[in-house]
Amino acid sequence: MSENSAGFRARDGFAIAGVVIALGSVLVMALGLWKWFVRATVPVVLNWPGGSWAFGIAAGVIVAVGSLGAWWFSARHLGESRLRRAGRGFGMSVCGGTAFAVLMYVLASLPARNCPSYRDGCQYIPGTGSAFIACMATAALLGWGLYRVESARAEVRRTRERERMRKLRKKGKGKARKAR
Repeated sequence: MSENSAGFRARDGFAIAGVVIALGSVLVMALGLWKWFVRATVPVVLNWPGGSWAFGIAAGVIVAVGSLGAWWFSARHLGESRLRRAGRGFGMSVCGGTAFAVLMYVLASLPARNCPSYRDGCQYIPGTGSAFIACMATAALLGWGLYRVESARAEVRRTRERERMRKLRKKGKGKARKAR
Protein backbone atom coordinates (compact mmCIF):
# COMPACT_ATOMS: atom_id res chain seq x y z
CA MET A 1 0.00 0.00 0.00
CA SER A 2 1.34 3.42 -0.83
CA GLU A 3 1.60 6.35 1.55
CA ASN A 4 -0.75 8.36 -0.59
CA SER A 5 -3.66 5.93 -0.26
CA ALA A 6 -3.17 5.54 3.50
CA GLY A 7 -3.21 9.33 3.95
CA PHE A 8 -6.34 9.58 1.84
CA ARG A 9 -8.10 7.03 4.03
CA ALA A 10 -7.16 8.89 7.19
CA ARG A 11 -8.53 12.13 5.75
CA ASP A 12 -11.75 10.34 4.82
CA GLY A 13 -12.04 8.97 8.34
CA PHE A 14 -11.56 12.41 9.88
CA ALA A 15 -14.09 13.90 7.44
CA ILE A 16 -16.69 11.27 8.30
CA ALA A 17 -16.07 11.74 12.03
CA GLY A 18 -16.44 15.51 11.61
CA VAL A 19 -19.73 15.11 9.74
CA VAL A 20 -21.10 12.73 12.40
CA ILE A 21 -20.11 15.13 15.19
CA ALA A 22 -21.64 18.09 13.34
CA LEU A 23 -24.90 16.24 12.67
CA GLY A 24 -25.06 15.09 16.29
CA SER A 25 -24.57 18.67 17.47
CA VAL A 26 -27.31 19.91 15.15
CA LEU A 27 -29.65 17.20 16.44
CA VAL A 28 -28.97 18.07 20.08
CA MET A 29 -29.44 21.77 19.31
CA ALA A 30 -32.71 21.11 17.48
CA LEU A 31 -34.08 19.02 20.33
CA GLY A 32 -33.13 21.71 22.84
CA LEU A 33 -34.74 24.43 20.73
CA TRP A 34 -37.87 22.30 20.33
CA LYS A 35 -38.16 21.83 24.08
CA TRP A 36 -37.64 25.56 24.64
CA PHE A 37 -40.25 26.42 21.97
CA VAL A 38 -42.80 24.07 23.50
CA ARG A 39 -42.23 25.22 27.07
CA ALA A 40 -42.52 28.87 25.95
CA THR A 41 -45.73 28.44 23.92
CA VAL A 42 -47.70 25.88 25.95
CA PRO A 43 -48.92 28.33 28.63
CA VAL A 44 -50.38 30.54 25.89
CA VAL A 45 -51.99 27.62 24.04
CA LEU A 46 -53.52 26.13 27.19
CA ASN A 47 -55.20 29.48 28.01
CA TRP A 48 -57.15 29.57 24.75
CA PRO A 49 -60.92 29.15 24.98
CA GLY A 50 -61.78 25.65 26.12
CA GLY A 51 -58.58 25.28 28.08
CA SER A 52 -56.35 22.26 28.21
CA TRP A 53 -59.10 19.72 27.53
CA ALA A 54 -60.08 21.40 24.26
CA PHE A 55 -56.43 21.62 23.21
CA GLY A 56 -55.92 17.94 24.05
CA ILE A 57 -58.99 16.91 22.06
CA ALA A 58 -57.89 19.00 19.06
CA ALA A 59 -54.40 17.52 19.26
CA GLY A 60 -55.86 14.00 19.47
CA VAL A 61 -57.99 14.61 16.38
CA ILE A 62 -54.92 15.84 14.47
CA VAL A 63 -52.87 12.83 15.58
CA ALA A 64 -55.58 10.34 14.58
CA VAL A 65 -56.42 11.96 11.23
CA GLY A 66 -52.74 12.50 10.38
CA SER A 67 -51.95 8.86 11.13
CA LEU A 68 -54.92 7.74 9.05
CA GLY A 69 -53.74 9.96 6.19
CA ALA A 70 -50.23 8.51 6.33
CA TRP A 71 -51.69 4.99 6.34
CA TRP A 72 -53.97 5.86 3.40
CA PHE A 73 -51.07 7.21 1.34
CA SER A 74 -48.91 4.19 2.18
CA ALA A 75 -51.64 1.78 1.02
CA ARG A 76 -52.09 3.47 -2.39
CA HIS A 77 -50.36 1.94 -5.39
CA LEU A 78 -52.23 3.65 -8.20
CA GLY A 79 -49.29 3.82 -10.53
CA GLU A 80 -45.60 3.37 -10.51
CA SER A 81 -44.58 6.55 -12.26
CA ARG A 82 -41.98 8.64 -10.54
CA LEU A 83 -44.36 11.54 -10.04
CA ARG A 84 -46.97 9.36 -8.34
CA ARG A 85 -44.39 7.73 -6.07
CA ALA A 86 -43.05 11.17 -5.15
CA GLY A 87 -46.56 12.43 -4.45
CA ARG A 88 -47.36 9.40 -2.33
CA GLY A 89 -44.13 9.85 -0.37
CA PHE A 90 -44.80 13.56 0.09
CA GLY A 91 -48.35 12.90 1.29
CA MET A 92 -47.15 10.26 3.73
CA SER A 93 -44.45 12.60 5.03
CA VAL A 94 -46.80 15.53 5.54
CA CYS A 95 -49.56 13.52 7.22
CA GLY A 96 -47.28 11.38 9.36
CA GLY A 97 -44.99 14.29 10.19
CA THR A 98 -47.90 16.46 11.30
CA ALA A 99 -49.29 13.71 13.52
CA PHE A 100 -45.84 13.05 15.00
CA ALA A 101 -45.09 16.76 15.57
CA VAL A 102 -48.38 17.35 17.39
CA LEU A 103 -47.84 14.27 19.55
CA MET A 104 -44.30 15.39 20.39
CA TYR A 105 -45.61 18.89 21.18
CA VAL A 106 -48.02 17.46 23.73
CA LEU A 107 -45.37 15.13 25.18
CA ALA A 108 -42.74 17.88 25.39
CA SER A 109 -45.15 20.06 27.37
CA LEU A 110 -44.92 17.65 30.29
CA PRO A 111 -42.05 18.27 32.71
CA ALA A 112 -39.06 16.03 32.11
CA ARG A 113 -38.37 13.06 34.34
CA ASN A 114 -34.89 14.15 35.41
CA CYS A 115 -35.63 17.86 35.42
CA PRO A 116 -35.33 19.61 38.80
CA SER A 117 -38.29 21.84 39.60
CA TYR A 118 -36.12 24.82 40.56
CA ARG A 119 -34.98 25.37 36.95
CA ASP A 120 -36.97 27.90 34.92
CA GLY A 121 -37.94 25.56 32.07
CA CYS A 122 -38.91 22.66 34.29
CA GLN A 123 -41.86 23.84 36.33
CA TYR A 124 -45.14 22.04 35.92
CA ILE A 125 -47.47 23.97 33.66
CA PRO A 126 -51.05 23.58 34.88
CA GLY A 127 -53.20 21.74 32.38
CA THR A 128 -50.50 19.76 30.58
CA GLY A 129 -51.50 16.48 32.20
CA SER A 130 -55.16 16.86 31.28
CA ALA A 131 -54.18 17.92 27.75
CA PHE A 132 -52.06 14.78 27.42
CA ILE A 133 -54.85 12.54 28.70
CA ALA A 134 -57.42 14.19 26.40
CA CYS A 135 -55.05 13.87 23.42
CA MET A 136 -54.35 10.17 23.99
CA ALA A 137 -57.98 9.30 24.70
CA THR A 138 -59.25 11.20 21.66
CA ALA A 139 -56.59 9.74 19.36
CA ALA A 140 -57.31 6.22 20.63
CA LEU A 141 -61.10 6.48 20.36
CA LEU A 142 -61.09 8.26 17.01
CA GLY A 143 -58.44 5.91 15.64
CA TRP A 144 -60.41 2.87 16.77
CA GLY A 145 -63.60 4.28 15.23
CA LEU A 146 -61.89 5.06 11.92
CA TYR A 147 -60.33 1.59 11.92
CA ARG A 148 -63.74 -0.03 12.47
CA VAL A 149 -65.30 2.01 9.64
CA GLU A 150 -62.48 1.11 7.25
CA SER A 151 -62.67 -2.56 8.26
CA ALA A 152 -66.43 -2.60 7.61
CA ARG A 153 -65.91 -0.97 4.19
CA ALA A 154 -63.21 -3.50 3.30
CA GLU A 155 -65.52 -6.36 4.29
CA VAL A 156 -68.30 -4.94 2.10
CA ARG A 157 -65.84 -4.71 -0.83
CA ARG A 158 -64.74 -8.31 -0.30
CA THR A 159 -68.37 -9.47 -0.11
CA ARG A 160 -69.25 -7.65 -3.33
CA GLU A 161 -66.23 -9.17 -5.08
CA ARG A 162 -67.15 -12.68 -3.90
CA GLU A 163 -70.72 -12.15 -5.10
CA ARG A 164 -69.49 -10.87 -8.47
CA MET A 165 -67.17 -13.87 -8.87
CA ARG A 166 -69.99 -16.26 -7.90
CA LYS A 167 -72.25 -14.77 -10.56
CA LEU A 168 -69.49 -15.00 -13.17
CA ARG A 169 -68.82 -18.64 -12.27
CA LYS A 170 -72.53 -19.37 -12.54
CA LYS A 171 -72.43 -18.04 -16.11
CA GLY A 172 -69.24 -19.98 -16.81
CA LYS A 173 -67.07 -16.88 -17.25
CA GLY A 174 -65.26 -16.65 -13.90
CA LYS A 175 -62.33 -18.44 -12.38
CA ALA A 176 -62.86 -22.17 -12.13
CA ARG A 177 -63.57 -23.56 -8.72
CA LYS A 178 -60.92 -25.73 -7.21
CA ALA A 179 -61.65 -29.43 -7.32
CA ARG A 180 -62.97 -30.67 -4.03
